[in-house]
Amino acid sequence: MRALSLFTLFVVSVQTLASSALPVKEITTGVYVHVGKHQFPDSKNHGEIANLGFIVGQKCVAVIDSGGNPEQGLALKKAVSESTQTPICYVINTHVHPDHIYGNSVFKAAGVKFVGHHKLAAAMAVRGSYYKDKAADQWGVKLTADDLIAPDIEVKDSLMLELGGRTLTLKAHATAHTDNDLSVYDETTHTLWLGDLLFTEHVPTLDGSLKGWLAEIAQLEQQSFRYVIPGHGDVVTDWPQSMQAQKHYLTLLQTEIRAAIKKGRHLEDAVKTVGYSEKNNWALFDYYHRKNVSTAFAELEWED
Repeated sequence: MRALSLFTLFVVSVQTLASSALPVKEITTGVYVHVGKHQFPDSKNHGEIANLGFIVGQKCVAVIDSGGNPEQGLALKKAVSESTQTPICYVINTHVHPDHIYGNSVFKAAGVKFVGHHKLAAAMAVRGSYYKDKAADQWGVKLTADDLIAPDIEVKDSLMLELGGRTLTLKAHATAHTDNDLSVYDETTHTLWLGDLLFTEHVPTLDGSLKGWLAEIAQLEQQSFRYVIPGHGDVVTDWPQSMQAQKHYLTLLQTEIRAAIKKGRHLEDAVKTVGYSEKNNWALFDYYHRKNVSTAFAELEWED
């Protein structure tokens, strides 16, 4: 018998996934969360690694991030239908990374609006071709241009969405984890959905500005929330304590990189020495830390 191709195996495996709902937990009234696993995205997990979910109002539902592939998006859509008869009206993307947006296309329907940071569409356009190629080669996921859906509604500062007896406040953040980070605050339950502005257990990944991220942390930790949902890691109820490990890691990068630059050391040295005291404190450290140092070094090397 001819061996099945990687993509054929993926299609067979996701047929089972698509026939069942994505596991979600109602962490507080009307707020449902699927917590992803701490794994590097590959052809085994097909990019299904991020936290996803939805918020239910009296009039409609807002989905927050759609999944690492269209089939996971279908499973999330089924989880919505099994949890409520209220229709979906918004799909909110917290940022451009594939594990958060590749399920978008399955939610496209009359009455559904896609919402994102005002820089999200540009980020999708710049990365689109690379993302599609990477999805097939590395994730075993077949995508087309139709799967990368840019926002219908762009958030430039803040925006309020009414779900019916429930108001969500969306905030477009300055460049931090990426240049298109969006957070979602549910006033009813005092729940903040932070996307990848917050990592717990999983090492933070830097694709924007280290100084900008630390500045956003400084503002966020002055506020109070009952529940905070990270992009990766368990839902937390001890804010702002739950932010401190990430803050420490990013601050350490800044301090040690500045010291290395002051001593005249080059990037090649920094990626071998900076931040390694944190190695045992984070999942996936070896996958992402060196890139974090490279990105931060490039930024700090040119600061005044």
